[in-house]
Amino acid sequence: MRSLYRTPEGVATRQGLAVALATSAYGISFGALSVASGLDIWQTCVLSLLMFTGGSQFAFVGVIAAGGSAAAPAAIASSALLGVRNAAYAMRMAPVVAGGLWRKASATQFTIDESVAVGLAQAEPRARQVGFWVTGVAIWLGWNLSTLLGALLGDVLGDPRAYGLDAAAAAAFLALLWPRLRGRQPLAVAAGAAIVAALLTPWLMPGIPVIAAAGVAIAVGLFDPRPATTSTDEGRMA
Repeated sequence: MRSLYRTPEGVATRQGLAVALATSAYGISFGALSVASGLDIWQTCVLSLLMFTGGSQFAFVGVIAAGGSAAAPAAIASSALLGVRNAAYAMRMAPVVAGGLWRKASATQFTIDESVAVGLAQAEPRARQVGFWVTGVAIWLGWNLSTLLGALLGDVLGDPRAYGLDAAAAAAFLALLWPRLRGRQPLAVAAGAAIVAALLTPWLMPGIPVIAAAGVAIAVGLFDPRPATTSTDEGRMA
């Protein structure tokens, strides 16, 4: 049993479940905040079931809380803007998911920040698939259960940030990112993206600073003076 967990697939499974545990806990925060913003329990749960992208969900309820039902168009626009990144994820993950049309179609619901991050963090193709599916499915189940719990408890919980739930997802991402910060280029990209996001966050609507920060990596890739590698090892091309 121990040797099984030491395989690349086993490592991907452990990472996926660990990220799912941290991220799912944050769903309690969304459930409580959504009900406090004026949505009922069923509306809150439907958002998690169908939209299932934390950033877009928080943006939606945040705008609704500020402007009520009259702000629904702005809430939809804000959440849609945040969801644009998932289309880019889908293009990147298509060769990882592989399979036919139905397999790729079923993967769309689970193509989120965390499943992509865990999948691409693996070195072997099979481990990437395992990491993607385990993380995506586990988070979907955990997020919806914790959303329901948060919506039911609502005011009993108080401010979810008091429990540190707002930092759980960020901590999970940092744990995935840290081992990959080797060499000057990854460090420069990470530092540049963090600076851009920090500078833009006070001035722009939610989602735009994240997209702008991603542009740092794109710029480095386009203008990198170093010669391109010719390696065919998929694990090294991440």
